[in-house]
Amino acid sequence: MNLKKGKQSKLSKPLKREPVSRELSAGGMVFRRSGGTLSFAMMKDSYGKWTFPKGHVEEGEDVEEAAARETLEELGLQEIRLLDYLGKIDIWFRDKFHKKGQLIHKDIHYYLFEAGERSELRPDPGEHVYEAKWVPLSKVEKISSYPDMVPIVKKAVELVKMLKKG
Repeated sequence: MNLKKGKQSKLSKPLKREPVSRELSAGGMVFRRSGGTLSFAMMKDSYGKWTFPKGHVEEGEDVEEAAARETLEELGLQEIRLLDYLGKIDIWFRDKFHKKGQLIHKDIHYYLFEAGERSELRPDPGEHVYEAKWVPLSKVEKISSYPDMVPIVKKAVELVKMLKKG
């Protein structure tokens, strides 16, 4: 096809656009200082991968509130303190559970939270979280399963390292 500048081109058939469902979610990375050790709370998700809590932003809720609520619910924590915004990831995937095969475009906002040094994780199977554990700061990047989370995890680790020094 030889196109000249300013000339319009037409396809013989219009591009077929697949319906996409847009979603907004929020989540958190929670750390604690316990016995001189810094660790992050991680959970195994419904796909069997180690990650961090997240969930849908409900009507009337802002992303910070949703991040705190989802983090508390999924990890079974009683109290966390918001420290910083970690960033947003933008993902595309096919839903296997609720919207069978539907293409989803999801924005997920992540926040950094701190839990008390004696905080225990009590994952909630009702939230599809069957396992959770405290992971030492030095291992959290290796254990995190999703490549999209790398920049968020690195930022959280760096912020926590700075807190340790300060």
